[in-house]
Amino acid sequence: MSNGSSITQFLLLAFADTRELQLLHFWLFLGIYLAALLGNGLIITTVACDHHLHTPMYFFLLNLSLLDLGCISTTVPKAMANSLWDTRDISYTGCAAQVFLFVLFIVAEFSLLTVMSYDRYVAICQPLHYGTLLGSRACVHMAAAAWGSGCLTAVLHTANTFSTPLCRGNAVGQFFCEIPQIFKLSCSHSYLREAGLLVFCISLAFGCFVFIVVSYVHILRAVLRIPSEQGRHKAFSTCLPHLAVVSLFISTAVFSYLKPPSISSPSLDLVVAVLYSAVPPSVNPLIYSMRNQELKGSIRKSYHGGVSPKYRLKAGLYFQSW
Repeated sequence: MSNGSSITQFLLLAFADTRELQLLHFWLFLGIYLAALLGNGLIITTVACDHHLHTPMYFFLLNLSLLDLGCISTTVPKAMANSLWDTRDISYTGCAAQVFLFVLFIVAEFSLLTVMSYDRYVAICQPLHYGTLLGSRACVHMAAAAWGSGCLTAVLHTANTFSTPLCRGNAVGQFFCEIPQIFKLSCSHSYLREAGLLVFCISLAFGCFVFIVVSYVHILRAVLRIPSEQGRHKAFSTCLPHLAVVSLFISTAVFSYLKPPSISSPSLDLVVAVLYSAVPPSVNPLIYSMRNQELKGSIRKSYHGGVSPKYRLKAGLYFQSW
C-alpha cells in the first residue's frame, strides 16, 4: 500500500483466536457497557429531573456522565460486534470517526475534571463568592470551554493522523483505532509536525494537572482549618469522589502512553487500553454515588416515585446495595 488513500479499511486486534474466548470477551464487554449505561444514565436523568440538584456541581457531573457515555460508546460496541461476529475490520471512515470522537471525549473529560476542581475550590475556600463566581452563565461557559477544547484537539489529532501516508499494512495493534498504533503504520518522516502537536497536548494536560493539584492543596488547607469534625467530613465527602475519578483517569492514561517500551507487549497494551477507555466510564458513577448522600437520596426518591411496585420489587436488591 503506497499511501493512506489506498486503504479502505483497517484490521483491529482480535481478543482471542478461539470462538469460546471471543464470546467470553463479548459478554465481559457487554457487562461493562451496560454498567456504564445504567450508572451514567441514572445520574443524567436524576440531575436533569430533580430541581434540587440544579447546582454547579451536579451540572458538571451531568456533563461528566455524558462524556463517559460518549467515550465508552465510541470503542466498546465495535469491539463487541467484532467479537460476536468473529470479524476484525473497521472502515477507513469509521476509524477516523473513532479517533476523532475518542480524543474529543477524553480531552473534554480531563478539561471538565479541571473545571470541577475549581468548583470544589470555590465552594470550600471561597463559599461567600460561590454564587457570584459560579453562576449559571459562568458554568455554561466553562462546560462549553471543556467541550470546545476536546473538539479542537480532536480535529488537530485526526487531521494530523490521517494526513500522513500509510505504507506498512492496515493491521492496527489495538481493539480500537488508537493514534500511536496508527502511527506505526506510517512511512512519513514528518516528525516536526507530530512533535509540535505532541508538545501542545502535553502542555495542555500538564497545565490542567497543575491546576488540579494546586486547587486541592488549597482545599486541603481549608478543610484542615474547619473546627468541627462534621464539617470536615462533609467537605471531604464532596471532594474525595472527584479526586478518586481524577486519580483513576490520570493513572491509567499516563501508564498507557508513558510506559517504558521495554515492558510493552500486545497483551499488556490491550489490557491497559481497556483500563483507561472502558473501566473509568463504568466505575465513575459508582465512585460519585458511594459518598454522595444527596445524589443517592434523589435517585431513591425518583425510583420510588416513578417505578411501579412490580418492577421496584425486582430491582430492590440493587438499590438496597446503594
